Formats: sequence, structure tokens, C-alpha cells
Amino acid sequence: MANEKEKQILALIKKNPFISQNEIARELKLSRSAVANYISSLMRKGEIVGRAYILPRERKITCIGGANIDQKMYLSGNIKWRTSNPVRTEKSLGGVARNIAENLGRLGAAVSLVTVLGNDEAGKWLQESTGAWADLSPAMNISGANTGHYTAIIDGSGEMIVALADMGIYDRVAAGQLAERWNHIGSSSFVLLDTNFPKDVIQYVITRCREEKIPLAVATVSVPKAEKLPEDLSGIKLLIVNRDEAEAVAKTEFSEKNPLPLADVLFRRGLEKLVVTAGEKGVFYFDRSGFCGHLPAPEAEVRDVTGAGDALAAGVIYGLNEGKDLTSACQIGLACSYLTVQSEKTVAEELNGELLAETVRNLWNDTESNMEGDF
Repeated sequence: MANEKEKQILALIKKNPFISQNEIARELKLSRSAVANYISSLMRKGEIVGRAYILPRERKITCIGGANIDQKMYLSGNIKWRTSNPVRTEKSLGGVARNIAENLGRLGAAVSLVTVLGNDEAGKWLQESTGAWADLSPAMNISGANTGHYTAIIDGSGEMIVALADMGIYDRVAAGQLAERWNHIGSSSFVLLDTNFPKDVIQYVITRCREEKIPLAVATVSVPKAEKLPEDLSGIKLLIVNRDEAEAVAKTEFSEKNPLPLADVLFRRGLEKLVVTAGEKGVFYFDRSGFCGHLPAPEAEVRDVTGAGDALAAGVIYGLNEGKDLTSACQIGLACSYLTVQSEKTVAEELNGELLAETVRNLWNDTESNMEGDF
């Protein structure tokens, strides 16, 4: 068992895995040699793994990818093209990896976010607000770059009709910057990667996760960004896509009546599990053993569909990270999505583990298939 000083050192390392012995010494008002002795003791006890102060995996999830400012413009009815349309405008935090990280944090998961921000007011807002739900210590900052912005136009029925994205900052991320943060990423029990970063960065994360046997989920963001994925998908445990993104990655038509051919294409390329979202038709899910299934989307009073896919992805990853089977994980994902579409926020502010467990029970009344437990 760790003593009091060792516990304080562990807390500092957990907050910042890159902290130096000198920084620990200054923080705790100890000599550097005393810190070195405590570190050696913690390593002997198995509380720290290796010289880089890597903590044993504690079911921490690391999300890698986009963090943006979302601007939503709500129309009172249908859009009229090539003329002015009155709207109500709201700004909120967004970005696929960021949204997934916040959803996971609200569910009580230990979650980190590796993203890139500009040194601007938007970046400061993202850092301060998201920090309540996720550890942003491994985030990157680029001077002179604008933090990502995303603008969606929502019609009177709550459907998004067009979106505009200013995401140039992501093209400035290099694989070496992820390598510098790998001690943090590599200590995760699950990694989520979105496809906002350049191809070589995406390939780097997939390769490292494959080599180190870290479960990796990929959320593809959009059709153009889905096409950044490599031909070899080995190293990806879970791919979460909508039907258009699935067709872009597989270069095969998705048929709701017979979706297996598309899944088989991806399994032959090395993928382990596939979840395809189909809006109001729910989710189709597969694994390479031949297991497959479909869950319809629960009926809900839709206020805004923005963020629903991110919430679903967060729920599926949360379930798998907690040891649930794929069906149960998809039920958890649909419950998160169900709560999100009834909120005007990209991430439902009322989401928490207790509400999720109650929602899953109410939607499926499932008492036999691995749905019991702490959420």
C-alpha cells in the first residue's frame, strides 16, 4: 500500500503523466532525491509501470481528435435558398472527439482528450469548459491558428440541412506530436480516434494501438474524412460509421435487408467490430465471428439531432470498456442518443450514469443480457 507522500505523488502523475521529478519536488516541497526514492518504491509496488511514470491501466479512455466551437442556426421552418432566412443562433462546444469525451465524463468514466486548440478565446473556452469532464493535459496548442469552428443550420423539424466547417488547424498536427504524448495514450484501456487529423497521424495511432494491443475505436466524422482510413484496418477494434460513411470506407453499397456483404469487406481488411448508425432506423452491428444484429431507434420527441451520433459512439465505447457485449453496448449507445436528441445541446447536460441506467431499463426492460451493473 502507498503511504501518504506516495499517494500525493501518484495524484500528480495521474494528473500529468509527463511531470518531471523536479516538478514533483517543487509541488510537494521535497528534495529531488526524496522524490526519486518514492518513485522507486512505487515502481517496486507496481503502482507505476516503467521509467516514464506510466500508471497501470485503470479503465481510462483517451479520445483523440477534434474540439470545435459549434454554432447552430435554427430556422423557424424550411430554408429558402438564395435569400435571407431568419434564424435563432446558439454557440456551444463541439468536435467529435470532444463530444464523445464529454459524454463519457458525464457518465463517470475517467477520460482524457488529445486535441489541438488555437491560442484564442475559443480555445480558452474549450479548455476551461471541457476540463470539467475530461483531462486536457495532453492537448496541443498552436499559436496563430484559429480553433476549429463548425456551423450547422437546423430546420423546423430539428434536422440538420447543411453544415460548414473551418478545420484547417487539424492539418497542422504531426504524428510526432502524438508520439510525444504516447505515454499518456498508451496507458489507456480504450482509445477513441476521430478522423479529423491527417492520414499519417491516423495511421500512426492505428499502428501503435495494434502493436501495443490497446482497444481502438474509430469514429469517421464525415464521408470525406472517412476516406482517410487506410486499406489495412487491422488494429481497429471498433468502427462506428453512418451508412454513407460505411459505403465510403468499404466502397460497397449498404443494404438494410442484407448488410453482411459490406461488413465482410471490412472484416477481410482486418476490422474486428462494426457499428452502422441509420438514424431513426437504429443501429446495425457486426463482429468478424459472424455475429450480427439490429436495434431500432427508440421513439423520441426530437429537438435537435446534432451530437446524437457522438452520444451513441460514447455509449457503445463506454459499454465495451465496462465489459458489456456488443448488443448491450449498442443499447447503451442508443439510450445516450435517445437522451441527446431530446436536448438542444450537442451533449445533453442531464446525462449521467444513473439516468443512463434508468433509460436503458425503461427502453428495453432487459434483465438478462448483461445490462445490470454500474453505469
